[in-house]
Amino acid sequence: MKEPTLGNPQNTIEVLQKYNFSFQKKFGQNFLIDTHVLDKIIQSANITEDDMVLEIGPGIGTMTQYLAQAAGKVIAVEIDKNLIPILEDTLSGYDNVRVINEDVLKLDLKKIADEENNGKPVKVVANLPYYITTPIIMGLFENEVPVESITVMVQKEVADRMQTGPGNKDYGALSLAVQYYADPYIVANVPPNCFMPRPKVGSAVIRLTCHQEKPVQVQDEKLMFNIIRASFNQRRKTLANGLKNAATLDFTKEEVEAAIDALGKGASVRGETLTLEEFARLSDLLSPYKKG
Repeated sequence: MKEPTLGNPQNTIEVLQKYNFSFQKKFGQNFLIDTHVLDKIIQSANITEDDMVLEIGPGIGTMTQYLAQAAGKVIAVEIDKNLIPILEDTLSGYDNVRVINEDVLKLDLKKIADEENNGKPVKVVANLPYYITTPIIMGLFENEVPVESITVMVQKEVADRMQTGPGNKDYGALSLAVQYYADPYIVANVPPNCFMPRPKVGSAVIRLTCHQEKPVQVQDEKLMFNIIRASFNQRRKTLANGLKNAATLDFTKEEVEAAIDALGKGASVRGETLTLEEFARLSDLLSPYKKG
């Protein structure tokens, strides 16, 4: 199997010029040009030849080459049809890679993982387009794709949000959702000069190790996440006001106040101070009042 040649800025430029490739802003394309960062991603994702890796947004195949060398099999999903001939070229020396030219948000990833890996958990590794980071990660969790871990390059601010806890300004619905499904760990901060073109913001590699067992038990998962979203929709409001005014919830003022009281919190408590356990308990307290 060939040694990876991309990741070196000169080789990346040569490939882009050879195919007269122009970056598409709508796809949020920023290609990695730093071999140290690539090595760090592969290492922290803990890829072995027993693994099947799902890569989202392979670009010109920079990280794909590294993944193909380390993993047993790589399925790479790329939305931009202009990149497909480039990938055929840059990945020609690797026979364990399959490229799918589709929008990842419209694919049945559970079905692909089950068929390609006999139902065993896959590892997801990606340099994610920043504008759809959250829908991609939440889609993997909510659609029950059999995933062992997700190691992704995201905007630094988003990585901080995933990892933070109650009382922090970055704490919100994304923090709680990610921590319900996985244990987040920031592996490395990555400056803009590691990409071509340079993004305007700093990036970070974060590894989400999926829980074997959820950290909290809750009667109605969907209701809990509706409550969480409603609590953070208007951060300045008290938790009670956020829940009473939420269009997605249908509880009376009395029901909301009784549940918050039973949680042992005062009327002025804000959603941003509650832990995941407290949101689960609040959801269970409100569950009996659910209409319909």
